[in-house]
Amino acid sequence: MDTIETAKLEENMEGQNKETSNGYARPVLTVSEESKNGSSKPKGLPNGLRKGTKKYPDYIQISMPTESRNKFPMEWWKTGIAFVYALFNLVLTCVMITVVHERVPPKELSPPLPDKFFDYIGRVEWAFSVSEINGMILVGLWIIQWLFLRYKSIVGRRFFFILGTLYLYRCITMYVTTLPVPGMHFQCAPKLNGDSQAKVQRILRLLSGGGLSITGSHILCGDFLFSGHTVVLTLTYLFIKEYSPRHFWWYHLICWFMSAAGIICILVGHEHYTVDVIIAYYITTRIFWWYHSMANEKNLKVSSQTNFLSRAWWYPVFHFFEKNAPVGLPTSLCDCHCNAYVHNHAFTRCENLACSFYIRCRRTSGFSPDLRKLCQALDIEEVLVHPWLPLPSL
Repeated sequence: MDTIETAKLEENMEGQNKETSNGYARPVLTVSEESKNGSSKPKGLPNGLRKGTKKYPDYIQISMPTESRNKFPMEWWKTGIAFVYALFNLVLTCVMITVVHERVPPKELSPPLPDKFFDYIGRVEWAFSVSEINGMILVGLWIIQWLFLRYKSIVGRRFFFILGTLYLYRCITMYVTTLPVPGMHFQCAPKLNGDSQAKVQRILRLLSGGGLSITGSHILCGDFLFSGHTVVLTLTYLFIKEYSPRHFWWYHLICWFMSAAGIICILVGHEHYTVDVIIAYYITTRIFWWYHSMANEKNLKVSSQTNFLSRAWWYPVFHFFEKNAPVGLPTSLCDCHCNAYVHNHAFTRCENLACSFYIRCRRTSGFSPDLRKLCQALDIEEVLVHPWLPLPSL
């Protein structure tokens, strides 16, 4: 076979069952016919794929229509609601820190509680600054990565909702249980004893400096249970890993190392008790994994007697945010023409375009509805497939 045949896929999956047995939706266009029209290259393909069509001239190109790829509503207004929810809880956290600070017992009267980690590891002064720097880098990387995501509105509201919920929990835990400072090195600001105007100024100072010690905004004590720094370090890594290509292992490894090092530095700096960090890690990972398990499993998105996850208090909010979102959100980094060569019974992927899906070959006869369903499931716009080689399968 010396030509490349082009076939358009129908947007509606029901129409595929009514097509002819060879699976084509319209007459094909051969290379010779393209030459008559003054074109010697397949249109719409990057340079690397044009070279591939020359190397494998007996491949068939199947194109997904653009309108079928943008089939999920963005619903930016929901993302805005999630952002306001997260912002409200962050402000509430600053208010709660100001309130709790007034109840922290003086370190001379209530010395730090015993902590096994502190018994074996002495305090390193610069360690906490390293933790905050790592956190800022991870947040910056996540923001940049989020800007290149195709479904950034859906991912954004997931991030804001989980972040806001975690800080809501933190407000509750730090208010109900006030721990003494974990080290004698703490220099807590003086208590205001009912001066409301000064409290408002402290709240604004916390907000403007992001609650970081390196910005000089974190001068209050009492926000120990649980660690907000651990929440940010853990959550940003989880989102970076979840919404980036799986073959970016080096990127995941670097981010994991920065997150783990930042968490360890919190303890090395004696800025939080070990239990603060453990609880923060546990709650952050549970909520992230529960939310994404529900979002990626059709049965868990529906409330039922057997779906115990739907009994969470935030399930109605989850259903509101996710009812129009796809199950198993595609994680391609950009809205691009994603292509893949399928040959030699091997795993292939769009390496140059960084699309985070994998294709496995299997033996079968023909290609039409199965291949089309696969293209839609993988959210591929164009696939080059040899008619005599095995078809890709999930």
